[in-house]
Amino acid sequence: MRDFTNNNIQPEMNSVATSASLTDVRSFLSNVFTYMTGALAITGVIAYWFGQSESLMSYLINVQTGGMTAFGYIVMFAPIVFVLIMSFSFNRLSSFSLLLLFIAYSALMGMSLSFIMLAYTASSIASTFFITAGTFGVMAVLGYTTKQDLTKFGSILLMALIGIILAMVINMFLGSTMLDIIVSCLGVLIFTGLTAYDVQKLKRIGSGVEYGSESTNKLAIMGALTLYLDFINLFLFLLRFFGDRR
Repeated sequence: MRDFTNNNIQPEMNSVATSASLTDVRSFLSNVFTYMTGALAITGVIAYWFGQSESLMSYLINVQTGGMTAFGYIVMFAPIVFVLIMSFSFNRLSSFSLLLLFIAYSALMGMSLSFIMLAYTASSIASTFFITAGTFGVMAVLGYTTKQDLTKFGSILLMALIGIILAMVINMFLGSTMLDIIVSCLGVLIFTGLTAYDVQKLKRIGSGVEYGSESTNKLAIMGALTLYLDFINLFLFLLRFFGDRR
């Protein structure tokens, strides 16, 4: 009789646990995408605001020389500092502090990306954004639904990312158009793949955390930062192909 009861209760308990796990994963990913969407909205608004205002752009670009101002250089390199602070101070910072840093980072990225408003037409920027959003969405769904383990592909993509960063630095001195095209093509492929890989990784994280806890909120913010960077970099590489220069 005991064996019969256990055999019937155990599958039911497993079903309840699985249902709870799926709910936690979806709630976790919902928070991740909410933070990411909010950050993209802040970046977009700030970029448009600065790009459309000559007085604001004058803080970034010296009107007389055409070069960047001291504040412009700060805006360009500050986002890197923010990412490093968020990454290396993850355990010490509260979720609220991380969120404030993420908001500030998004605003600085908006100022930095305002330069593209001067280089490309508004219509091509808008169309490239929608292409990026569609590509990102497809790969995010693929990363969430696929049964294929993308871990090994993620390692390859991360190594390839380091490679194109080095190639971009080298090309700053060479000025090769062909190398620039190759780097752009690889950049699109790499960040398209990383989107699926990162979503699958976040799905696994979401299945092993306690929803609503402080550490889970911090992980959601850092996950949003990861996907935000995937989206922004994919957008910038696609803009090289679809952007119409002024």
